[in-house]
Amino acid sequence: MGVGGIGIWQLLIILLIVVMLFGTKKLRNLGSDLGGALKGFKTAMKDDQAEAESEESEESAGETIEATAEKVETKEAS
Repeated sequence: MGVGGIGIWQLLIILLIVVMLFGTKKLRNLGSDLGGALKGFKTAMKDDQAEAESEESEESAGETIEATAEKVETKEAS
């Protein structure tokens, strides 16, 4: 028994029928298109993750405010 109750011979027959219907050239093009789409998706995910990490590091760095403190003297009411 193979995958889901389908044996090796049934899978080979299905593969033969698919090749006869679509032809090897069309299947090859479909495979390369699918591979290119997956490669593009992985690249986009890596770029997006790198962008999110750089935004987080910028936000965590924050800005420093420089100021001087002055003491204010008040007169007490007598």
